[in-house]
Amino acid sequence: MVTEEDLNRVVQGPDDLEARIEQLMKQKEILKSACRKAGARIEELEKDREILKQDIDRLSEDKYNLEMLLRK
Repeated sequence: MVTEEDLNRVVQGPDDLEARIEQLMKQKEILKSACRKAGARIEELEKDREILKQDIDRLSEDKYNLEMLLRK
């Protein structure tokens, strides 16, 4: 049996839809902001990775050079 409470839940007016649209627009802005922050962080991490890669290459070469000097 359908109660009055059930009917009130099912019946939606234009105000309900407008509120939902507003809620979704706010959520969209929050998600866009989070994506921008994540993108900036990814770029930062990629730069760090390149710096570390260069450091590893330099240290590997230094190690090789030291080993060559010790063999002489």
